Amino acid sequence: DEFSAWYLELVKPGYQQPMDPKTMEQTLAYFEQLLALLHPFMPFITEELWQAIIDRKEGDSLMITRQPTLGEVDQNLIDRFEITKSLISSVRTVRLEKNIPNKEALVLQAPAQHDATFDAVLLKLGHLERIEQVEEKTAGAVTFLVGTTEYALPLAAFVDVEEEKKRLEAEITYVEGFLVSVMNKLNNERFVANAKPQVVEAERKKKEDAESKLRILRESLDALNKA
Repeated sequence: DEFSAWYLELVKPGYQQPMDPKTMEQTLAYFEQLLALLHPFMPFITEELWQAIIDRKEGDSLMITRQPTLGEVDQNLIDRFEITKSLISSVRTVRLEKNIPNKEALVLQAPAQHDATFDAVLLKLGHLERIEQVEEKTAGAVTFLVGTTEYALPLAAFVDVEEEKKRLEAEITYVEGFLVSVMNKLNNERFVANAKPQVVEAERKKKEDAESKLRILRESLDALNKA
């Protein structure tokens, strides 16, 4: 999924445009590593693909090639890209829910703390015109959360305001119910006394996240009501 749904979509050139040689070379090298990792579990199809992607010498076989080794991993970079993936998925979900085609380039409004490292990826895969870092989102914009951070898509030309209000109200009701269940645990002295400290801390984190989401959702609903 990482290779086909994300990497290939990211490096794919424009319509009827060729892929540059360096990107093609790196992509094939990446694919070869994936085939090598899969080979012990899917020997026949991986061997067939490995033989086909480039010209091989007689006697070459994936079966006798060295397995890839794990190098250093930048977990911070991976975590930041995961946030970008969540952003792209959220934009795609809004498009799907509102029936907005990809040819309609949207504007994404982001808070000041938005990490712009992968904005080029976000622009391409989210089919965005631009990303604006704003202190206040456009009144009536469709909002969504990535973690506890709020983003907005001004969609005045595409969105039924009344339907968006209903969606926000339903989400508020759900989060309120979730918060009640968390508070019931935290208000239970027996639970707090007997549960492992990390379990209690996890419930407190859920409480904080739910309260933050409720605040943002209510602000979004208020903005729609005033629009």
